[in-house]
Amino acid sequence: MFRFEGKRRAEIKRRLLAIDSWLDDAVWSLTPAATRKWDAVCAAFDRFRVRGWRRWLAEGLGETLTLGAAGAVLVMALATPAFRETGDDWLNRGDISVTFLDRHGVEVGKRGVLQNDGIPLSEYPPHLVMAALATEDRRFYSHFGIDVLGTVRAIVENARANGVRQGGSSITQQLAKNIFLTNERTIERKIKEAFLALWLEHHLTKDEILKLYLDRAYMGGGAFGVDAAANYYFGKSAREVTLAESAMLAGLFKAPTRFAPHINLAAARARASVVLDNLVNSGMMTEGQVQVARFNPATPKPIVQASSPDYYLDWAFGQVRQMAKDGAFKGQRVLVVRTALDLAVQRHAEAAVEQMLRQYGEQYEVDQAAAVIMEPSGAVRAMVGGRDYGQSQFNRAVDALRQPGSSFKTYVYATAFASGKFTPDSVVNDTGICVGNWCPRNYGRKFAGRVQLQTAYAKSINTIPVRLALAVDQRNVISLAHKMGITSKLDVGRAFALGVEEVSVIDHTSAYATIANAGRRATPYAAIDVLDSKGDLLWRHDRDTSPPEQVLGPHVVADMDRIMLAVTEAGTGGRARLDGYQVCGKTGTSQSYRDGWFVGFTGSLVGGVWFGNDDFTMTKEMTGGSLPAMTWKEIMAFAHQGLPPRPIYGLPPPPSTPQAVAQAPAEGEAAVPRSRNLTDGAARVLNDIVSDVASAGGPKPERASLVLPAAGAAPAVATR
Repeated sequence: MFRFEGKRRAEIKRRLLAIDSWLDDAVWSLTPAATRKWDAVCAAFDRFRVRGWRRWLAEGLGETLTLGAAGAVLVMALATPAFRETGDDWLNRGDISVTFLDRHGVEVGKRGVLQNDGIPLSEYPPHLVMAALATEDRRFYSHFGIDVLGTVRAIVENARANGVRQGGSSITQQLAKNIFLTNERTIERKIKEAFLALWLEHHLTKDEILKLYLDRAYMGGGAFGVDAAANYYFGKSAREVTLAESAMLAGLFKAPTRFAPHINLAAARARASVVLDNLVNSGMMTEGQVQVARFNPATPKPIVQASSPDYYLDWAFGQVRQMAKDGAFKGQRVLVVRTALDLAVQRHAEAAVEQMLRQYGEQYEVDQAAAVIMEPSGAVRAMVGGRDYGQSQFNRAVDALRQPGSSFKTYVYATAFASGKFTPDSVVNDTGICVGNWCPRNYGRKFAGRVQLQTAYAKSINTIPVRLALAVDQRNVISLAHKMGITSKLDVGRAFALGVEEVSVIDHTSAYATIANAGRRATPYAAIDVLDSKGDLLWRHDRDTSPPEQVLGPHVVADMDRIMLAVTEAGTGGRARLDGYQVCGKTGTSQSYRDGWFVGFTGSLVGGVWFGNDDFTMTKEMTGGSLPAMTWKEIMAFAHQGLPPRPIYGLPPPPSTPQAVAQAPAEGEAAVPRSRNLTDGAARVLNDIVSDVASAGGPKPERASLVLPAAGAAPAVATR
């Protein structure tokens, strides 16, 4: 065996020596050949060798190409980050500007940036355009996006002053910064600004660039663009500004805060005088033409606005902004939105909340409240997010999550009825029940024995919904609550059926509106229609939204309406009764009296009211049937002035109501009567006027209100 191993090693050595010998021979043979080839290449290139001035020319061209290639790579490296800022929607960047109208088309407030790009450049006064050019960029129409002479001059002046005294940015560069970049003072930003200025010059005409600059430049006071600034400072359109006003506006481009006339009028007038000097020095106007403006400087006239429904507008603006992100408005950024807001109801709701807190706040040891009033379709008529927007902008109607207490039982009963196992007449034992070591107790600490579900709901008995939730599975209750409108997270738990999970006022109200809307999902919304700055219709709710989902079946709606009516007729919600109207609702009181609720509806409107403390401290035994129900009644009594009683879907109409059958409300028309002799639009306008006159305390109309007749019946007239 050892002999065999020795022979194999000897053979390996022999083969390795053979390979080494072959490599040495190959290298020795190739070296002379390679040398001859290299000599041939050198000889060939010797033919291109030049001497004298030709050599220096060739060297210069070679270095130029080398440096040019390196420069091109550097430029591309610097330009790429800048060009990444551009995209398909580059012109639509920035926040939206929204003017809000109430349901009758009356302006009630603004949100977002104050901007209007609906005025063509040709309609701006010539002296306004010249003032901007003379002050910001005199060579605007002659340079290629970067004013080289202006940049050099600014560098020299700044070097002499040993600081920043002048800016060398052209109007195109400033527009690039406004659209794509921030105000940070860095070399990187200036490089991006230069490249983006060239990009803008390539893609837009000079007039388009100037128009965008006049529309997008920040002018102080939240105003973007000269037209918004003219309205903000002088109460007029930019089409109507005088030379003195134009000079003051042009002086705002560089330092809108320092020269804002409502902050420092003297500084604003001094800056306007400099602008007039620029007009003369640039040759655009003569001294004689500007003399009148010098002797009669502009005086700002700030627009004094009445108090606006700020909680409502904040919420509505959030909805509109999300719709804009979703592309609902075709990229338009300046919008006019007509909302479902009823300003009279809004103001009365605010006053009612404040009055109740002043009168009963100390008694119940409660200091905050929130309310939402909407149509059964989801159109929000009024919103109170707290007692004082000036002290706290936190919207308790939208952003606060609080325990609904017994008002959450509505979802438990609805799930029970939807399961087909229970009806309002079903009898369940009200006796002690324990889930683990937790044993719920009733409000009066007594048990009623065998009781119908309608009575259990009306009296807000606690043990019954616990049994129902276990019988139908709590997960099914959660699923139905989410389908009806609750968006907050709900978890299975022992006390789940008694409302220990948290909901918002607007979600809770919209979920109840699903019942009022004949079982159709009632998503809360503010915008009825949206126009652009030119008045063209961009979006309309009844046209551009999907039909509501049918969440509850007709029998479930009828059963729920029946037991909810019993709450106000013979249960815990008696203080919410309205004379002449059927009221369905539910009270709610959370653990330790921290939250009090009343959520309910009539045939026309749905409302939710919450009372509590921001720090979650206990109230002094305030229940949902006390202050919340009283406030609900105060608001709804006012909101129903001039509205004929409308039957609730699934319930027989009260004797005083002329309709024979309760009609399911059409979306957006929860309280809009119709007539044989008037179109739907005319009837809507007529009844809105009647409602507003009555709400404002005016004389009641002598003529009867027009109402919707039952199918196949003659038009009925509701007398007062």
